[in-house]
Amino acid sequence: MHVFNRTICLRTTAALASISTLSLLSGCGLISGGGSDSDQPIRVGTVSEPSTLDPAASWDGSWELFRNVFQTLLSFPTGSSTPQPDAAESCRFTEPDSRTYRCTLRDGLRFSNGDKLDAAAVKYSIDRIVKINVKAGPKGLLTSLARVTADDERTVTFHLNRPDATFPFVLGAPAMSLVDPKEYPAGKLRDDGGLTGSGPYTLESFHAGDRAELKKNTNYAGFAQLKNDSVSIRYYKDSSRMVESLKKKQIDVIYRGLTADEVVDVQNEKAAGKPLQLVETVGTEIRFLVFNPKDPMAANPAVRRAVAQLVDRDALVAKVYKGTAEPLYSMVPKGVAGHTVSFFDAFGAPSVPKARSILRKAGITDPVPLTLWYTTDRYGSSTALEFAEIKRQLEASGLFQVTLQSRPWKTYTEGMQAGEYPVFGRGWFPDFPDPDNFIAPFVGKENAVGTPYEPQEIVNQLIPQTREVSDRGAVSKKFERAQDVLSDDVRLLPLWQGKLYVAASEEIAGGERAIDPQTVMCMWELHRKTSW
Repeated sequence: MHVFNRTICLRTTAALASISTLSLLSGCGLISGGGSDSDQPIRVGTVSEPSTLDPAASWDGSWELFRNVFQTLLSFPTGSSTPQPDAAESCRFTEPDSRTYRCTLRDGLRFSNGDKLDAAAVKYSIDRIVKINVKAGPKGLLTSLARVTADDERTVTFHLNRPDATFPFVLGAPAMSLVDPKEYPAGKLRDDGGLTGSGPYTLESFHAGDRAELKKNTNYAGFAQLKNDSVSIRYYKDSSRMVESLKKKQIDVIYRGLTADEVVDVQNEKAAGKPLQLVETVGTEIRFLVFNPKDPMAANPAVRRAVAQLVDRDALVAKVYKGTAEPLYSMVPKGVAGHTVSFFDAFGAPSVPKARSILRKAGITDPVPLTLWYTTDRYGSSTALEFAEIKRQLEASGLFQVTLQSRPWKTYTEGMQAGEYPVFGRGWFPDFPDPDNFIAPFVGKENAVGTPYEPQEIVNQLIPQTREVSDRGAVSKKFERAQDVLSDDVRLLPLWQGKLYVAASEEIAGGERAIDPQTVMCMWELHRKTSW
């Protein structure tokens, strides 16, 4: 095990993906276990381990860590549906046509290593994402960006190639984290295991598959008000072990990955007088299937439509998620402007005769062989049960022969980006709370799911038109039309929308404020009741 401390910092030359334990350059000592309760780190359990430590490669759950150790120009404080200044002092469109966006930085910003964070560093950070262009990476969020200019030490201007009223939302996404030009190569991902940010915490050490240790960043200047001095994030492959750790007081908080049975278990434990609490939040997390046109079966519209005609969402959420999720018939979830039930309108209730008719009209008479892929650890242990239920439903019709395959998230994403999977499951936690973010990331030649999908009406008309409108409530009808297009194509099949839960020991406060509108946990909101 390689461990950094503040007096002896060893630099590993292994790439992030090829080593099991990384200790980071942002700060190098492990958190001490001694002292009073108020000195102890808040111990957070999650199944959402980062797939990378470099923001230029991340359009996934790595954001959970990034939000806490990096800074963005804008961010989404709890309760805010519009982006607010973070590293920026102020930002605004300079013209009514939403094509030029200018930010003024806070004075005296520093990275955790003491290096200056100025407009040149902001330009470098954004340009770097575009230049490296990781497949299915965050460049997909910057399609409207033409160039960035650092006008002076504190002023940076984003020149857009078309009107884009969502661009401030994009700048608030953790993928737009600001990095130190001295520490991050311009043309490739950082591969030394280091991390240098300017966020609320420094990352003292990272042990892949085990934990990340965070400590309050004394150089931080932003909107967050830290209510603790340190956080220890524990990564679990098995959510049942995570719950057991909470009961045994080995961790203090759980976020991301609780199964429905485990939610009920925590509720029952609390009702029985055990010192536990469960915070429920309305969620915009969605799950859906992606059909890969490289596969001959998945490329056939009749096959996709037959699957859509057979999937019984009510049975799925009742059997697997037991009240912690609800059926979803639209890529835009309830609670977000523009939500519809396009897939219910198109397919109605599950029907074997209708599915059979769809296949027969396409000349398909034999059972369709179909391989479905899912990740074993990103979304919790319920995912395996979910896909087993989907397999059961499709095969019960007599129309499909389904094979299930799975991989851990890190290798799963590699296969997804390489186009290996005929049909695969994806979850989506919003980059920002706007209907655009539940449609635009999944379309275009380069998108977040790694399979090119270019519905011309959405790509060339509806998305550009909606991005011209700063009043986001006024674009609902166009997003409703976009969802009709998606339901016609069935390249994406929405399954369910989830609720968010934070389970914690009774002595922890702040759980109700810890989940921001991007469904990322803001660790700085957590604290021990006895120490505040």
